[in-house]
Amino acid sequence: MASSDRLRVGAIDCGTNSIRLLVADLPTTGVGDGGPPLVEVHREMRVVRLGEGVDATGRLSPAAIDRTQRALTDYAGTLRQTGATRVRMAATSASRDADNTADFVAMVRDVLGQDPEVITGTEEAALSFTGAVGELDPATGPFLVVDIGGGSTELVTGERVAGAAGGLTTRLFGAISIDLGCVRLTERLLHSDPPTASERGSAVRWVREQLSRGLDAIPLADGAGTVVRRFVPVAGTATTVAAAALGLTTYDADRIHLSTVGFDRTREVAEFFLGATRADRAALGYMHPGRVDVIGGGALILAILADLVAERTGLQAMTVSEHDILDGLALSLG
Repeated sequence: MASSDRLRVGAIDCGTNSIRLLVADLPTTGVGDGGPPLVEVHREMRVVRLGEGVDATGRLSPAAIDRTQRALTDYAGTLRQTGATRVRMAATSASRDADNTADFVAMVRDVLGQDPEVITGTEEAALSFTGAVGELDPATGPFLVVDIGGGSTELVTGERVAGAAGGLTTRLFGAISIDLGCVRLTERLLHSDPPTASERGSAVRWVREQLSRGLDAIPLADGAGTVVRRFVPVAGTATTVAAAALGLTTYDADRIHLSTVGFDRTREVAEFFLGATRADRAALGYMHPGRVDVIGGGALILAILADLVAERTGLQAMTVSEHDILDGLALSLG
């Protein structure tokens, strides 16, 4: 249980591909003092593929809602057992897109005792930024944070600066959500195992077009003209690419968190995933079973984004973070 000077909170992020839980302790005072405000108690992820088929049908399937319900029931039990007193659940791309979101909301209300927040892509981006940059030296900014999800990709630029009351505060330059994610891309264009040259060509053209428009829509420099100096991808696609780039034989979050991966290596990993069969990818010790069929598409998105970022900023490497929207949600409860 949390002590009297700490508040125990729970955060749930339900995306297109996975549902994730974070239980953490926050200090009741001094969150903005520049120290580590969040102490992790429990973190887990399950792939439920809530958004399966949404791009084609516009609806959440009963099977997908049932898979999500089973995971959420377990999460609710964990929240009770750990004594979380405040809980925030965010639902993202698939829930925004579906015609029958009300069915999903009713299920969550029944299991969790509260409604999920079906947040906008811009809200998702801001929360991801807050979670991702909290441990980074503010002098290494401005930052570009990217969250490649199942149905959407969020891009957000900003910095951490001294606040009026002391400590550090986040200042965003811009944020955008693009309807492009590893599940959406795979279901739409990457049908073969492995994808054909024609499928890959179509995917590259579509991804580059979508990401170029996204980067055009947000500032890549602060008001004084200082261009983004750190590119920070978060979430499962980026961390899986990092695991491959680092040559890991099993998934090791401690080694992945805040690791540096060059853009050249990112492209090599994307080529490897796209050229491998499903069986080849499934045999990798660091690969989560729920990412086997979509990691090629996700890695392609990340590699093309890296190329575009290099063209516009001169950066040649990324800092991969295990912390993201979950941490931002938890911090918002303090």
